[in-house]
Amino acid sequence: MYICIKGIEYYLPATKETNVSLKDDNPDWRINDIEKKTGITSRRISSKLQTATDMAESACRKLINNGLNIKDVDFIILVTQSPDYVLPTSACILQDRIGAGSCIAFDINIGCSGFVYGLAVSSSLISSGLARQGILVCSDTYTKYIDKHDRTCRPLFSDAAAATHISVASKDSIGSFELGSDGSGFDQLIVQSSGSRVNSNKNQSSKLYMSGADVFMFTMDMVPKVVNSVLLKSNKTIEDIDLFVFHQASKLVIDSIVRHLELPKEKVFVNLKNIGNTVSATIPIALSDAVRGDKINTGDLIMLVGFGVGYSWGGC
Repeated sequence: MYICIKGIEYYLPATKETNVSLKDDNPDWRINDIEKKTGITSRRISSKLQTATDMAESACRKLINNGLNIKDVDFIILVTQSPDYVLPTSACILQDRIGAGSCIAFDINIGCSGFVYGLAVSSSLISSGLARQGILVCSDTYTKYIDKHDRTCRPLFSDAAAATHISVASKDSIGSFELGSDGSGFDQLIVQSSGSRVNSNKNQSSKLYMSGADVFMFTMDMVPKVVNSVLLKSNKTIEDIDLFVFHQASKLVIDSIVRHLELPKEKVFVNLKNIGNTVSATIPIALSDAVRGDKINTGDLIMLVGFGVGYSWGGC
């Protein structure tokens, strides 16, 4: 049994943070250099009381307003690393708030590769006969974890939610998948005091920490392997792919991937300038923008690759 994407809608918080704001809080920052490296001029910031589930609901309601019958949904998967509560599952809260029936609902705690992981799990649910259609939602509020003086994280990360309607299809539309992880890099992108592991280190931080150099080296080592593995599994070549949609990490990262794989720039979609790095939501937001911008046509072959916190990676 095959699956397809029927539609994608996304939600961006109202508050837009420009690079001028970064300079106001950090007068010594060289904004032009930061902008050149990140490719980002503004980010979206969730309000103080706004949660990942709130944003997820807003994105889902856009799908409903566009014709999705929420009572026909068989599953809701919420990809987030900023849940409303440690428990219960945020997807169950979302299921009730959007008026879905008593469907399957669960969270996936994974970051920048989360959309591809979610597609793979959605495919399994449909292929097994447990479901015929559902909603895959990616929503995070990373900015709530970021110190305003953090030169590595603050210029990058943004808040957003994307809701993807996934359904059974008459022909193969999504696959082959390549998924993996390397937990030895867990502490290179981490919020230390965010769970039940409390140690004697009084300096344990509640803010997001990222070792940019280590994450970059992981990315440059793993992403080419993922691309080549997906090509091999699907019996395709780079020339066969009409568009590559990578996790929108930063301009530096995407440009480096393009050079390493010798990809034609016109085949790589980038949309992070006015949105920023929205973690698990970057790929579905990019797909939506690519369709609306006529960068994707019927019959095009698209490769998706996510990578980051965990470490983890996913491609299809």
